[in-house]
Amino acid sequence: MVSLMIPSELKEPEWIFPFQGMEIGDSFFIPTLRFAEMIYAVDSGSKRAKVRVKSYVTVKDSHVGVRVWRVG
Repeated sequence: MVSLMIPSELKEPEWIFPFQGMEIGDSFFIPTLRFAEMIYAVDSGSKRAKVRVKSYVTVKDSHVGVRVWRVG
């Protein structure tokens, strides 16, 4: 029996974003196939932490995901 991984059925883990320990210009990468959901979660979390960030879909080490930079 072959088990297929269907992206729409994959569940994202609970993410804890490191906003409090970040300096302006620092970044982190989150591998994901659900870009819009991740960017929304990052934006929501940054607002709660009162931190300004920019998020972009990028590739790191052949993995696609979202890179987040602290900008303010």
